[in-house]
Order: sequence, then structure tokens, then C-alpha cells
Amino acid sequence: MFSPGSKLKPWLRTYGVVLLGAAILSFGLYNIHEQTSITEGGVLGMTLFLQHWFGLSPSITSPIMDIACYALAWRFLGNAFAKYAVVASLAFAAFHRLWEAFPPLLPDLSGHPLVAAVLGALFVGVGVGLVVRIGGACGGDDALALTISHLSKWPIARCYLLTDLTVLALSLSYIPFTRIFFSLVTVSISSPVIGWIQSVGREEAVDEARPEEVPPVR
Repeated sequence: MFSPGSKLKPWLRTYGVVLLGAAILSFGLYNIHEQTSITEGGVLGMTLFLQHWFGLSPSITSPIMDIACYALAWRFLGNAFAKYAVVASLAFAAFHRLWEAFPPLLPDLSGHPLVAAVLGALFVGVGVGLVVRIGGACGGDDALALTISHLSKWPIARCYLLTDLTVLALSLSYIPFTRIFFSLVTVSISSPVIGWIQSVGREEAVDEARPEEVPPVR
């Protein structure tokens, strides 16, 4: 017989965390990153790199890279990842569309790029951290970092930092360092925040959860 206490509450809690993470991430990207032109590296930075040097449109390269990252993560993390990733991606798109219906809700920080870089990093770190804590992903960047972490046993923060710094280093071939600097600040803060959110209290959660409820992420 169905038991609300054993089935409904864990289900609501899990997807509630995914929705909250997607909402926080999309809010930060729309209200800070997009308004101040501070990027996070990753897939977005790689699409711009390919466009500049090879003339490939981001409309083509972005979905290809996202799909490839998701397929790779699905291969190693299984169906649980795919389920949470689909929900997180759809939620991110829906929340981002919601924020776009309103003017920016935060003050314009274009004149204070360092403040924007730090504040934006916190939104990204908390939002992405909540989603990957469950075992999902909001984009190809998250899926790739989760896969690297799973295969290498590295902390998730190191994986995010590795992928972002790689793309930002490539971007130096056509973007001045003065513009890249604030992106470096952002990824240097967001990566450890993601790692902390993803791991804090995890041992206690694993002990209390049933095996099938534990996300397949180390």
C-alpha cells in the first residue's frame, strides 16, 4: 500500500531541490552575468572560441556539445542522472523565460565588475551545487564535470575549475586578459561553492537514504 511518508515526501524534496537550484542559477545568469557580460567559461565559452576561429555558429556547436556531454554522463551515471537532468534543464529554461518577462531585478553592476563577478559566482555556485547534489545537471558543463568527477574520483569543484580554466585559457587567444580576469574571479569562487554545496552533510544523507535514493555522484 502507498505510504505518503516513505514515497511522497522524499520525491517532493528531491525535485524541490532541483527546481530551487534551477531558479537560483537562472536568476543569477539573467540578472548579473547577462547584464554585465561576465561569462563562466565552459560550453558557452567554447562556442564563442569555435565561432571566432572557425566560423562555426553557436546555434550549431552549443546543442552538439550539450548533447555530447549529456550522452557521456548518461553512459557513466545512468538513468537517474538523465531523469534529474531533464527536469533541471526544463526548469532552468522555464525560470529563465520567467525572469526575462521582467526588467532586471538587481541593480546594474556593469560599473562594478568585481562585485558582479563575486555575486554572480555565488548564484552559480549555490544554484548548480543544489542540482548536482541531487545528481542532475542544468547544462553540458555540469554533465561533463559530473562525468569527470565520477571517472577520476576528483572533487566536483576541481572538475568544474579544470574545464572552465581550460576554456578561459583558450579564450585568451582572442579576448584581452582584462576581460577574462573577472571571469577567472567568477569560476575561482563558483567552483568551490559548488563543491561545498554538493558535499556538505552528504555522509549523513547517504546513511539515512535508501540505496536507490543516493545520487550516483561522488
